[in-house]
Amino acid sequence: MSANSILLDFSLDPARIIDEISRKDIVRVCKEGLEKYLAGLKISYDMLTTDGYLCLLNETGTGTIVTIRFFEQGLITINVEYYRKDGDEPKISFDNMKMLENGLRIRLEAIRSKHLPPIKRGRNVDVYLTSSDERVIEYDIDRVLFDKRSEFQKIQIVHSRSLGNMLVLDELQNIAEADLIYTETLMCRGTEDYAGKEICILGGGDGALLYELLKENPKHVVMLEIDEIVMQACNKYMNSICGDVLEKRTDDNYEIIVGDCMVHLKRYIKEGRKFDYVFGDLTDIPISDTPTGEIWDFIRMILEHSFQVLKPTGKFMTHGNGVSCPESLRMYEDQLAKLTPKVTFTKSSAFVPSFMEEWVFYQVQRDAAGNANATDSV
Repeated sequence: MSANSILLDFSLDPARIIDEISRKDIVRVCKEGLEKYLAGLKISYDMLTTDGYLCLLNETGTGTIVTIRFFEQGLITINVEYYRKDGDEPKISFDNMKMLENGLRIRLEAIRSKHLPPIKRGRNVDVYLTSSDERVIEYDIDRVLFDKRSEFQKIQIVHSRSLGNMLVLDELQNIAEADLIYTETLMCRGTEDYAGKEICILGGGDGALLYELLKENPKHVVMLEIDEIVMQACNKYMNSICGDVLEKRTDDNYEIIVGDCMVHLKRYIKEGRKFDYVFGDLTDIPISDTPTGEIWDFIRMILEHSFQVLKPTGKFMTHGNGVSCPESLRMYEDQLAKLTPKVTFTKSSAFVPSFMEEWVFYQVQRDAAGNANATDSV
């Protein structure tokens, strides 16, 4: 069940909407077009606004409301809102929406027109998530398998008809069953040699990175994850990507420690423990105007402490953000350039199905030459 919003836009010559007679004629044309699908529409209210005109119509006996808004610049918007129960046919099908738009465009002699698929609001299952640069993406999510708030974040596991089960944290898609490419690109599978290596994962609560790394025969992997509930949820609903690692928690070649990764990094520094690889599978690079604020401070702290537990030839591997966020990626690279000792980095990227966009990953290591250079890996 959801409130459905159908949106149509028309651009007209602004001179056509400045007088009352013309406005009423435009409303009449819109009303006649809509009445093919919404019977018994009546005008219930209208008013002049500081930037144009507003007219409200309602469909007798159904509660359907139509808003026609005139803007003095020549834009006319039509919003149709109604409540749709599960199993009910839509008031206006997608094909009929196209016909309605085309018919009104011709009758209104509009310069341009546009219609959008129905926006579904107030559903028990939220199908809208955002891209890295905050564009709205509609998913084919049909049910929620897990929904709980931990001490740290809101945790959901939802099912998508095309992506399988998907982990969503604080309304952001994290990983789906269709996202093996994400994990393989993060670890640079086929390029990096993990056999016999000591590895530390910071975060990684979905278990996918640990599960895939163990296939590469490392000497030992320690995973530091703060959110127990994430691991419990993924163990139950995402075991196609994490196997049984979140169930067992420890074996001869790995262990999972529940707790703040910073606490353990500081302990490893004090103990002198060193790793061949440290994976930052934590927060994404923030979208911000400047590299300031709590998340940027956390990212810098993770970088600084990770290099203190890396062997001289070790690498820090992490995910960045979408390719559509070049300024944020540049700011992250600026932070890398400020690290002491100097580092060099490579980048790789892959289209991640559940993100519906290309994602950037970083491989960072000490620069023996003392120069900070960047290259893109193939």
